[in-house]
Amino acid sequence: MLRSFLIGLVTGQRGITPLAVIGIATLRREIHADLPLQNLFLHPVVTAGATALAAAEMGGDKMKSAPDRIVPIGLAVRAMTAAYAGAALAPRDRRTLGAAVAVGTALVSSYFGWRLRMAAMRRYGQTPTGLVEDAIVFASGMAIANPRLMGIDSQTAGHRRPAIG
Repeated sequence: MLRSFLIGLVTGQRGITPLAVIGIATLRREIHADLPLQNLFLHPVVTAGATALAAAEMGGDKMKSAPDRIVPIGLAVRAMTAAYAGAALAPRDRRTLGAAVAVGTALVSSYFGWRLRMAAMRRYGQTPTGLVEDAIVFASGMAIANPRLMGIDSQTAGHRRPAIG
């Protein structure tokens, strides 16, 4: 459940990034494609599309007109993507719990992240704080969903590498 919790922290800050990192992990066969529609991520174009959407979200975040992450639609998107990512990273027999943990974590961390970002923006501005946040969020998401890519032993990450073939 640790990975579901951690991906919830990521989702609280960027709603689409979890889909991108789950897509990359699925394409790399670091996680099984067991969830509905997850087989789509086995196609590089679909995973690239999810990654492009995450990048677009990050770019849009730097715009003065960008809504706060705590607006209702933002929280709804975060709840959906957190549920999917949390389930994908949970043990097969605990997917519902993994989804619930990720959703709860995402919603709570959205508020904490928003408050921290608002404080940082007053001192450093919107773009610099957003770029730092993006780097932290994307690197964290990749490490959580793709431990082998990040040089982390998948056994210590609480994850067994799926058999290929």
